Amino acid sequence: MDADLNSLRTAAASQPPVPLPAIPQGGALINLGADIVDIARIRAAHERHGAPFLERIFTPDELAYCLPMPNPYPHLAARFAAKEAVAKAFTTGIGAELGWRSISVHHGPRQEPLIRLDEKATTHLARAGATRVLITLSHTTTAAIAVAALVRTS
Repeated sequence: MDADLNSLRTAAASQPPVPLPAIPQGGALINLGADIVDIARIRAAHERHGAPFLERIFTPDELAYCLPMPNPYPHLAARFAAKEAVAKAFTTGIGAELGWRSISVHHGPRQEPLIRLDEKATTHLARAGATRVLITLSHTTTAAIAVAALVRTS
């Protein structure tokens, strides 16, 4: 077993480092937000409140993406976490200043998660001095997480 670990370490050390993605030149990180959600909590809320729960939290595009999945709850939970993470990065939370559907997740050309903001959320983005929201999502069988970064690009 130790020989296996040593050979893996040697192989890893011989690999060139992978460059990390960078904020575009002249860009700045303004703020971060993160959230983790128990997938069972989203399932339970849906089972308890039905479609009105989903329609209050998620946009039609988000529902169109998640609901056809064999198990939509990890995907819904990741989007719920994304909304919370972005709201935390704005330092407002979800409430009077920012609604659940003010923030939505859609996909770019490589299926990467992207954030779409409504007018209210776009105002918060500008107020924060940022020009863009970056997001990353992940989930296990029990939890979903999102990290949002507000960045300013020149």
